[in-house]
Amino acid sequence: MEYHVTLNEMLDARERRAFRQQELLAKYRMPMVCFTMNIPGPVKNSPLIRRGFELGKQYWKEQLDSLKILPAFFTETSEPTGNEAYYLMDMDSLLVKELTCGIEDGSLLGRLFDMDVLKPNGEKADRQELGLPPRPCLICGGSAKDCARSRAHTVEQLQAKTREILTQAVEKEDAAFSARLACRALLYEVCTTPKPGLVDREGNGSHKDMDIFTFMDSASALWPYFEACTRIGRQTADQAASGTFGQIRFAGRRAEAAMFSATKGVNTHKGAIFSMGILCAALGRLPREQWKCTDTVLGECAAMAKGLVASDFAGLTEENAITMGQKLYLRHQITGVRGQMEAGLPAVKDVGLPVLKEGIARGLSVNDAGCGALLALVTAATDTNLIARSSLKTQQEITAQVKKLLAEHPYPDREALCQLDSEFVKRNLSPGGSADLLAVCYMLYFLENEG
Repeated sequence: MEYHVTLNEMLDARERRAFRQQELLAKYRMPMVCFTMNIPGPVKNSPLIRRGFELGKQYWKEQLDSLKILPAFFTETSEPTGNEAYYLMDMDSLLVKELTCGIEDGSLLGRLFDMDVLKPNGEKADRQELGLPPRPCLICGGSAKDCARSRAHTVEQLQAKTREILTQAVEKEDAAFSARLACRALLYEVCTTPKPGLVDREGNGSHKDMDIFTFMDSASALWPYFEACTRIGRQTADQAASGTFGQIRFAGRRAEAAMFSATKGVNTHKGAIFSMGILCAALGRLPREQWKCTDTVLGECAAMAKGLVASDFAGLTEENAITMGQKLYLRHQITGVRGQMEAGLPAVKDVGLPVLKEGIARGLSVNDAGCGALLALVTAATDTNLIARSSLKTQQEITAQVKKLLAEHPYPDREALCQLDSEFVKRNLSPGGSADLLAVCYMLYFLENEG
């Protein structure tokens, strides 16, 4: 429930803020940034407003990090009357003001930021000292002071515009973050080395038509798709999960076209377009604070894919089955990645991701833990790529062989991996489906640690 603050509460909050400013300036005797949000109306704090405030802190931290500067002091508060952050900086006051004005004037959220800069003597650094114009009105772009003085716009208009700015900025930030992690996960997967039968940093595995650069071209081309899936998830979050899945399917077809264009017709990431697209859309449907919870994220993926196997394979016969996936379903009831997704990716949740995390916790590199996770995934899900390149019997034999290896060495050493790679290449085997699931493991690991 939103809390409506009263005028007296706001006046009390301003008085406390002024006192806090003077107290900190007297103690540190250096310039201060006092960051608050410019939110019209009686609701001064909410999850959405807090996200906007967190983005403002992030933008300011990025500026300081680029200059290799740490605040001498930092503190913040979050109350119904609003969010406040205080930074004491051992810097020139006008340089600090130039940096804060760059954020206020250059970012989508900037008009909602009040980044006051106070000099050591308590005097405010002014925009005019830098030759900058006054801040514009939120609605019309005219003078904010003139519009406020004349009450040119209603509180309802200002509130609606504020919500619009906050919503657009948070959606843009979340979509970019999701896409960045998805592309990073694809690059980590292809760079994990050595991977039996697969493209990696040392070779092409069992593939003659692609190399690591083909995968890099493909991953780069898919950034807009992952961003679009996250946006679609956010924009359809109030609909049934199946509705979101229906919305991203056209985006997925366009992503396949972009992939084939980037790779000159080579299929590098078709499986990842399916699985990672659903994952990004699931993130869009969820509040950002839930992105670290793998169970919640994978549960949302399962909800999006509910009924997918039945609908996609309905009416199949030996006469109309075209793809390997369709034929395997008809002949052996193998549901492939569709079944995995509809079940909430159990191979990832119960096997691949735990193996990856355990390896890293043991002190292994991400690469070596990833190699172990890949082989574990080969044993945890029926890899239809292996079947397509050989037979169901061969896939079962390979699974048994890998299980035996992992029973002795959960994280096989380089010699064992290279020996397995040689065997896979000789037999033209490639566990591409497991590689796609490894990319999902990487992304979920990133989310748990950075999301």
